[in-house]
This record gives sequence, structure tokens and C-alpha cells, in this order.
Amino acid sequence: MKKIIIFLAMVSIACVVSCKKKPEGEAIKIGVIGPMNFIQGKSHWNGACMAAEEINNSGGVKIGDKNRPVKVIKYDSNEFLSITDATNSIQRAISKDNVDFLVGGFRTEAVLAMQDIAMDYNKIFIGCGAADDVLCKRVTDNYKRYKYWFRGTPFKSSLLAKTTFIQLGTIAAIVGKTLGLKPKVAIVAEKQAWVEPMLAAAKHVIPNKMGLELVGTWQPSQTATDVSAELSAIQRSGAHIILTIFSASVGVTFVKQANELKIPVIITGINVEAQKPGFDKAAGGMGDYVCTMNTYNKDVVYNELTEPFVHGYIDKFGESPAYPADTYAAIKTMAQCIEAVGSLDADALVKYREKTEFKVPSGIWAYDDSHDLKWGPGIQTAIGIQWQDGEMKAYWPNKWTPAEGVTVTYKGMVPLKLPPWMIEKYKKQ
Repeated sequence: MKKIIIFLAMVSIACVVSCKKKPEGEAIKIGVIGPMNFIQGKSHWNGACMAAEEINNSGGVKIGDKNRPVKVIKYDSNEFLSITDATNSIQRAISKDNVDFLVGGFRTEAVLAMQDIAMDYNKIFIGCGAADDVLCKRVTDNYKRYKYWFRGTPFKSSLLAKTTFIQLGTIAAIVGKTLGLKPKVAIVAEKQAWVEPMLAAAKHVIPNKMGLELVGTWQPSQTATDVSAELSAIQRSGAHIILTIFSASVGVTFVKQANELKIPVIITGINVEAQKPGFDKAAGGMGDYVCTMNTYNKDVVYNELTEPFVHGYIDKFGESPAYPADTYAAIKTMAQCIEAVGSLDADALVKYREKTEFKVPSGIWAYDDSHDLKWGPGIQTAIGIQWQDGEMKAYWPNKWTPAEGVTVTYKGMVPLKLPPWMIEKYKKQ
């Protein structure tokens, strides 16, 4: 009897495997466009490959009576160095390869140009890197033309600023309580278009809304290799906190030199380089205590999708995902849209995507009328991370209660640490 039961179980398993429908027919072609020689583009490609592999292994995308495979195609935009290269790349994806839709893009100036080309051809383009508000404002201003654009990651600059100020306020409260002083803030921001709205907001909000003294603003080049002059000026200003707005290599230079000089401050804000798993090594082991907003951390769980994605990514690529790897979520949600609509018709897919909330590894993607991501507890919040002992740890949100009255704490939070040389200096005073 026991042998019969085992035999029947094996037959059952074999039936499940053999009945699983394999992808067939013409592939759904997805153009993955980004600066492929840089970590941002590599993250775009890694996330996309992971999504395509999972979709195809689970049977493909069902359209009618066929389960069609997904094919991702890599396009190097070279957008950090050339907007022309970026536009040529997306033109090739659409005109030569006839991709069905596009994901990726990072530098706002280049994405604006690529966005226009995608709209010329009515191609759905899910942005996975550029943050400027104007990208989605175009949808509001000219819906008929720009309705094929959707934000994927990160949420827009003005909401990045809002989240940054909340994290700044959290750190200011800890600094004030620990050191018994009223914190002073310095702003250091790279010279790039995406920075300007956030910088303007910071100059207003920090002194007028947060009640913190703003001691000055500095704007080095995004590729600066020496910021000692800025750091000396900041030290003379008496700042206790530095708010950074960095997306490029200056983020490594700034933190490395600040910690080498033991400037008695804590650094927070946005530093895309500090979001990367190799940051501390790039900073010569001087990355500790720097804080930045981030999307993922190996210890943090937003929902039941987070751990499989993050740990699957680590197993596959040897590092934690940076936010441009949310091409993964962009492709998975488009597959969901295609199956629901039952076709690749762009207008039908736009209508479905507009009205649908998608659970993704970073929370919920839900869209407003401009095709921008909604923000807030239970939707999208991002996290605040700090480098501690050579590892990224998450310190925010930890018992964060916004005006809506919902207390937010994700699994994996740890206490913030102030640099010991900062504590030593101010505890003596």
C-alpha cells in the first residue's frame, strides 16, 4: 500500500511538471536602456534579467491561448557622457528592434530626450532612475502625447526631498538630545538639474519649517576629486549635520575626505554612491557613519515580496540591489498588465496601469493622474540607511508616526550611531 501511495504521488508530481505550459510563439521584447558601463545601468540590466528569467520559468506571459516568452534587450544609453548617444540608443530600440516597451533611464537630462522619442512612437516607457518632477508633469500638461510614460523608481524629487527632510529631522533630534545642542546644518549638492528643486526646497524648509540654522550651501562638481576646500569651510561654519544631494562620484570623495579629516559632523541626505554595496571599499574603508536614503537593504522587509527579490538578487549577482534594479518590478508589473488586458495594445495597457495598484518588493506602486508614484505609509516610503562597521544598516523608519497617525517600522531597523569623534568633541564642551 505504501508503495502504491508513493507511486501515485510521483505520478502526480510528474503530471504537474509536464502540464506546466512553456512559453511559446513570438517573444515580448523589452528594451532595457541605461548607462551600462556604470553601476546604474548594470543594475537596470540585472533587475530586468532576473524578472525575465522568473517570468519565463513560470510559463511566460499569457495572451489569449498562448504563453509568450519575455525577451530583454540591452541598450547602452551612455547618458552620463552623451545625450546624443542616449537618443540614438532608444531610436535603435524602437525603429530597428521594434521593442514592445521600454524600462530604465537614469540622468534626467537624457531621459527627457528619450521620453520624447518613446512618445513619438506611442511606446510605454517606465522610468527607473530619473527623479525630476517635470518627467511626469509632462503627462499632466499634455496627456495625449505623454500618457505612455510612467514613473517606476524612485519617487519624484519633491517627495525625495520630503523624505530627506523627515530623515534629517530624525537625525537632528538624536544629535540635539545626545549632545545637548541645537543642530546647525550645511548643504552640499552637486551641480545637476535634478538637484535644483530639492536644493531650493532645502534652503526654505530647513530654517523656516524645521527651525534649524542653515550655515551655508556648497555645490562641487558631480565628479570632483577634491572637496577639502568645501570641508574646511563647513568646519569653520560650525555645522553639526551635512545634508548631501549627490548622485555621482563626488559622493565617494566627499565622505572619504570628511572622515579622514574627522570633521565633527554626521552626513545624511541623498548619496547614490553610498547606496551601493561597494561604497565603503570605494571610500577606502572610510564610509562609516554616513547616512543616505535608499530603497533596499538586505535586512529590511517591506512585504512578502522583498526578501525573495533582495536575497535572490544577492545570490545571483553577489550584491544587494540598488534602486535602478527596480526594472525588475517594472517588467513584472507590465507582465501583469498584459495578462489582464490580454494584448499588447498600448492604450489599453495605459488605462489598466493607471487604475491598478501593484505590490512590488519596495511596497506598492500606485499612480496619480500624472503617472507619478504615490507616497506614504503603506505605499512607498523608502528607508534611511547608515554605514556601520563596513555594512549598510537601516535606521529609518523606526516607530515613525507621520501626520496620518500610522506608525511605521520595518523589520530590520537598528539604532543610529553618531561618529565617535563628533561625540568626543561636543561632549567636552
